[in-house]
Amino acid sequence: MNSLTTFCHHRTGMRIKLPIALLVTLLQRTPAPRVIAAAEEMIAASPIGVVLKAAFTAAASLGALHSLAGATVLVATTPSPVTLAAGQPITPIGFTVTDTINIGSWQLGGTLPPGLKLMAQNGSELTGPGVLNALAPGMDDGYGEITGGVAATIPLLVGTPTQPGNYTFTLQAMQPPGLQGLSSKAFDYTINVAASAQPGTAPAFTTQPAPQSVTVGSSITLTAAASGTPAPTFQWQKAGTAIAGATSVTLTLANAQLSDAGTYTVVATNSAGRTTSNPVTVAVVNPPTVNRAPSIARQPVTQTVATGSTVVFAADVSGTPMPAYQWRKNDAAISGATSASLVITAARAADAGSYSVVATNAAGSVTSTAANLALSNDPNFGHLVNLSIRTSLTASDPSFTVGTVVGGAGTSGVKPMLVRAVGPSLAAFGITTALADSKLDVFAGANVVAANDNWNGDAALSAAFSQVGAFPLASATSKDAAVFNPGFLARPYTIEVGAVGGAAGEVIAELYDATPTAAFGATTPRLVNVSVRKQIDANDSLTAGFVVGGNTARTVLVRAIGPGLAVFGVTGTMPDPQLALFSGPQQIAANDNWGGDAQLTAVGGAVGAFALADAAGKDAILLITLAPGAYTAQVKGINGGGSALVEVYEVP
Repeated sequence: MNSLTTFCHHRTGMRIKLPIALLVTLLQRTPAPRVIAAAEEMIAASPIGVVLKAAFTAAASLGALHSLAGATVLVATTPSPVTLAAGQPITPIGFTVTDTINIGSWQLGGTLPPGLKLMAQNGSELTGPGVLNALAPGMDDGYGEITGGVAATIPLLVGTPTQPGNYTFTLQAMQPPGLQGLSSKAFDYTINVAASAQPGTAPAFTTQPAPQSVTVGSSITLTAAASGTPAPTFQWQKAGTAIAGATSVTLTLANAQLSDAGTYTVVATNSAGRTTSNPVTVAVVNPPTVNRAPSIARQPVTQTVATGSTVVFAADVSGTPMPAYQWRKNDAAISGATSASLVITAARAADAGSYSVVATNAAGSVTSTAANLALSNDPNFGHLVNLSIRTSLTASDPSFTVGTVVGGAGTSGVKPMLVRAVGPSLAAFGITTALADSKLDVFAGANVVAANDNWNGDAALSAAFSQVGAFPLASATSKDAAVFNPGFLARPYTIEVGAVGGAAGEVIAELYDATPTAAFGATTPRLVNVSVRKQIDANDSLTAGFVVGGNTARTVLVRAIGPGLAVFGVTGTMPDPQLALFSGPQQIAANDNWGGDAQLTAVGGAVGAFALADAAGKDAILLITLAPGAYTAQVKGINGGGSALVEVYEVP
């Protein structure tokens, strides 16, 4: 029989026999789109038509659908290499080669992944090396014989891989025997089978959170549990909004407040899904009021003050509800004296007497012990004679300033003062982190009026130390700093204390009134105000010591200002300073928030302190009458550190 090829057109059922050379010529000159169109027509009825069409289209895109002798390119519906998952059925992968007319069989070599097989349309299949017969009914066998049906020569790789690993097999296409049995080269195809992840299960709650009802200040605990694969993560929500950091199975809210009331849920999430718990209601209510009769923790103190000065009587009273106050003099109620403190300004002989306070609430009342007020005309009346600030200097915070005002109503002349910045000599007191080298500068406005780096054992300074009662410095060569000036003018001064050479460590700044006791009188200039501004770290405190000298008590206004500094453009202020006052180791007064007290506002204006605009602000103020002696004011932050100003004013 002559070597003929048959082209089968299934729409017409026509059988056309053409010499092979002529068909080759026609196909070589036939544009690829026309070949594809013919291919589409031939595979329309095939159950694997989609795969075949994709393969033919891919071949055409390579410009390879011409009937040239010998195959050159392997075309797969999924290019090599391909990654499959063990245990997951694959999408069938079809193979063909370009530049050939008919393929009669395929030579399979190498290794197929277990569970996969190479299958022809005629039903033949291979799971390992061998020859796959691709001839199907309706296909030209190379001798011009067609038995009807649809011809298809594209094998499919099908099945479900069962074993993870890397596999490579080879495919070689061969023409039917009547077309000389020409074959393509052997092509490699690689399959990577990955271990299949265990099928996940969406979270399911095994324990739902339970509703809670607590009082203010109590602790709230919500608990849930959920199963799922993989193990779920959790996110608690309030009113549908995620709560920052609440990612445990338990949500705890310590010190519950009214604002914590609401609806809570928890969301459990894993790769298989997301499940939200049942919503639960959390109720937070004020605790029931338990009335407590007033009690007095600190009684009013007997005072002797200079005639014409201010005196303050106070009592530390507690009770529920908050007690009302009524001050009495000689057991008679004082009209309008219903504050926690009794302030008497410009005290005269007529004000002398016995003072007490009655505190009353719904649960009862209590009367304080009586405190006597005496007036004195002693010329050596109570006044501020010393301020000391102990703090640490660092590379980032290498200096601080102390302010003072010399003067006072009705005074004249000059003021002798001793100023010291003590670092190295603190080691004698067991301070191991003492600053190695300190210095100081005294400013009057922008001008330096006194300065010192090393005191050098100066004899005049040593004499001044002894006169004012300052402790001696370690040696004449210690790198402490000190200045003494017998003639400071009455005016404000700023003292800057710093570290030399970038040193770090603890330092104490001291300011002494060096007026001899015998020379002090009503017209002698005084230290009417001393202050220090310093950065105070969280969990740290600033200690300011001061001494009331003279023979009578003196009323002072002590302020710890944080938020109130903002009006001056100061940033990074301490948000909530707390002020405590000590006499030796005993705390004698304390304040957290000043509360806009009218008496404090009035006294602040009288001494020239800048006004605090926010009556509800968190600055702290104490107004107190103190007997002669040494006192310590301690300032620390309630909610973090920051810049704070500590002031001590003499109240006239």
